Amino acid sequence: MQLDAVLSFVVALAIAAALTPVAARLARRVGAVDVPRERGLALRETPLLGGLAILAGVLVASAIWLPSTVNLGHIAHGPRGSGGTVHMWGVIAGACLITLVGAIDDVRPLRPGVKLIGQIIAAVIAVEAGAVVTGITIPFVHPLQFPNEGGVLTVIWLVGMMNVVNFSDGVDGLAAGVCTIDGIAFAIIAFDLGVDGAAILAALTAGAALGFLFHNYHPASVFMGDAGANLLGYLLGVTAVVGSLKTNALVALVVPLAILAIPFLDTGFVIAKRLKYRRAPWSADANHFHHRMAAIGFSQRKTVAYLYVWTSLMAGLAVALRLISHHERSQAGWIVFLIVYAIVCVAASVYLVYVLEIFKFKRQRTFELRQSDPDTSEHEIEAAVERDIETGEFESVK
Repeated sequence: MQLDAVLSFVVALAIAAALTPVAARLARRVGAVDVPRERGLALRETPLLGGLAILAGVLVASAIWLPSTVNLGHIAHGPRGSGGTVHMWGVIAGACLITLVGAIDDVRPLRPGVKLIGQIIAAVIAVEAGAVVTGITIPFVHPLQFPNEGGVLTVIWLVGMMNVVNFSDGVDGLAAGVCTIDGIAFAIIAFDLGVDGAAILAALTAGAALGFLFHNYHPASVFMGDAGANLLGYLLGVTAVVGSLKTNALVALVVPLAILAIPFLDTGFVIAKRLKYRRAPWSADANHFHHRMAAIGFSQRKTVAYLYVWTSLMAGLAVALRLISHHERSQAGWIVFLIVYAIVCVAASVYLVYVLEIFKFKRQRTFELRQSDPDTSEHEIEAAVERDIETGEFESVK
């Protein structure tokens, strides 16, 4: 099965890479083109619909290697109803639907409510196919059971994942690269948990995202659009459910939270800002991590590189937690390694969220203010910097 995962990764990669230029030409023909906007980082008109090439890679690889069903009865031993059978082609049907909704939105923008309905329907299809969690195991806490509420909670999770990836798709190569890293991490953990079908789904998702990334890395010749962002979010969400949460392993809940920490933090930060200033959570702005890093002088490639490294560190932490806890490596060396690695991850997170966005920005903004007016007081600088950081509404520093 590991070989199947590798082959599905390679084939999905090759097909997505080969068909992305075709999708770009189609996008230009039907008018699905993204134009430079004040809040965006794109500098030229760029075709959308790259998600169609990602879907093609997913479909072909799934048809060859993805098992039709995943039986979790021999794996899950936790809360009642956690196991069961997942019909993977039902999951793929939901993937096709959400890609279609996203593609329509790329061609002719839909109202937020209409897009949300499409996301909910796709999530319900996945739940009906068996990708539903009715109980979770939290470390050091008794298992939580929700046999009746599981379907609703799973739909909320999947819709949230689609929007998390969609929100992060704001700079060349970011969403595709992050989904590639996360998909690989999910595949390793799912194999270790014995959920081979979920591992293959994660692997081919990562491969399709990487194939598209060849054309999407800065300077991007094509964007994935809502079609691709919703598709990748949906597939990663299903993988997290089937390959981790439904197994009731000790780290089942920790794994997806660690792997998806960066997009979750970014989305949470942005939504909190919008709510604070009484804006709709789905409204567009320039408060995402990549926007703020660009505003303090980072190039798109440097921004993406930092976020790739951060994502890799957190994904590696999730893999280490699973492998060490599963194989009961209680030797002092492994415990020390895990503690040190966790400290590194926390330090990297603090550095990127706090130092890059505040300290460096403050130093550069102070220089600019004093260049423009040497008599600017320290109090005035502090007030200006605090206002800029709080609102996120400032011109890029040089």
